[in-house]
Amino acid sequence: MIFIIFFLAAILVVTAAVYLNQLGDVISKKSSLSGAVVGTFLIAGATSLPELTTSLTAVYIDNPDIAVGNMLGSNVFNLLILASMDLIYRKKRFFQRINPNANLPSAWTGLAFLIILSLSLLFPVPIQFFNIGMEMYIIVLFYLFVMKYLTSDDDDGDHPLPAKDIPLSTAIKGFILAVVAVFISGSILSIAGDKMAEVTGMNASFVGSFLIAASTSLPELVSVLAAFKLANYNMAIGSILGSNLYNIKLLVLTDLLYQKGPILKSIQGTHIYLALLGIAMTLFFIYTLMRTRQVDRSWSSWNYIMPSLVVITLYFVISYRIFFL
Repeated sequence: MIFIIFFLAAILVVTAAVYLNQLGDVISKKSSLSGAVVGTFLIAGATSLPELTTSLTAVYIDNPDIAVGNMLGSNVFNLLILASMDLIYRKKRFFQRINPNANLPSAWTGLAFLIILSLSLLFPVPIQFFNIGMEMYIIVLFYLFVMKYLTSDDDDGDHPLPAKDIPLSTAIKGFILAVVAVFISGSILSIAGDKMAEVTGMNASFVGSFLIAASTSLPELVSVLAAFKLANYNMAIGSILGSNLYNIKLLVLTDLLYQKGPILKSIQGTHIYLALLGIAMTLFFIYTLMRTRQVDRSWSSWNYIMPSLVVITLYFVISYRIFFL
């Protein structure tokens, strides 16, 4: 029954998050609100709202492993989405059709965030303020420092799907209902995941990092597929990298609401594997983005697809490792 509830909650999360994206796009185009306001508070948080509600519920039920694992796991799953799309649509060679300068700032910033988190897990710093770890303050300060170098699309984190032709009032009502659905289903997802770990004996870190993270990241998959349908590959990459930045910012909020001390000091050691996996996957994507500056159509398919194959392999190898730890 727990597995059935988990599965149904995952479906509801994905469905509601997709509608959030679509209805938020309608509101941004038909309301008097500025694009920046709608982008920041509606579109940017739409696909990341499932991660937020799931992690906050995990904090409430005192399962920090699911809270942190969901955020870090969503980031690596998002990168897995890009690698998988590159593999499936390898004939399009979309990494050779993009402007790397539009996405490299977000990629480097995301890498810096993961390095800070990894160092905090490997070498815990006893300094804390208001039960919040020093690493979270560093992340906030670093983000404020580099924010002016990021494009508005990358900072917003997600990109809207094509608008539906529906009335503004209907879009607003639907958006509110979708938000409520995400909050309810995201909460159920966390509680069901906690019970799954308890009943089956599975590692709570694995449940949060892979099962729940994959469920809450499916809206990003829908956004990427929509971008591919429009042949807007810059949007596809930007939505993933931006969403990853948004997730790390949400992790800071999660630590703020966790009242038992710095949240990174309350989780299992297996999370370091996930953080290091994120670093490795991000580095491969940075390499892929940087080598697009030297576009060579004579590359063999094997040469072109190698970085994405490595990323996919790393993901499943580390997943296997964390499951048995």
